[in-house]
Amino acid sequence: MRAGFPLNGATALQLWPFVVYFVAVIALVATMLGLGWLLGPRRLAPSTIEPYESGIVPVGSAHLPISVEFYLIAIFFVLFDLETVFIFAWAVAFLELGWAGYCAMLVFIGVLVVALAYAWRTGAFEWGHKTRFGLPSEER
Repeated sequence: MRAGFPLNGATALQLWPFVVYFVAVIALVATMLGLGWLLGPRRLAPSTIEPYESGIVPVGSAHLPISVEFYLIAIFFVLFDLETVFIFAWAVAFLELGWAGYCAMLVFIGVLVVALAYAWRTGAFEWGHKTRFGLPSEER
């Protein structure tokens, strides 16, 4: 007896659309890459490799230091935005999940509230101040 996934006629028939889809995707990607190579420019002009700034000629270097607050706000947005996706999925399946799903979502939202309170308390959302609360006074 063979170990593994048995592949009989009915299973092969069910997998056929996936095989066709996979081959179509590979063919489409190969066609797009081939046409890009065939129709693309052969040599690059200096204006081609220059960054485009909405029609304005760029001045200076693009490598400027960015404040950490921008990264923090972006990370907080991604974190709390992902949680809304989980809450939405829970709301869609609310009736099927029952009390166990409700209690699990209460714990999930509780952890979110604690994380938000901690970030707020430590000053992570403060733009104007460079010091963070919760640190020992000699590190401020």
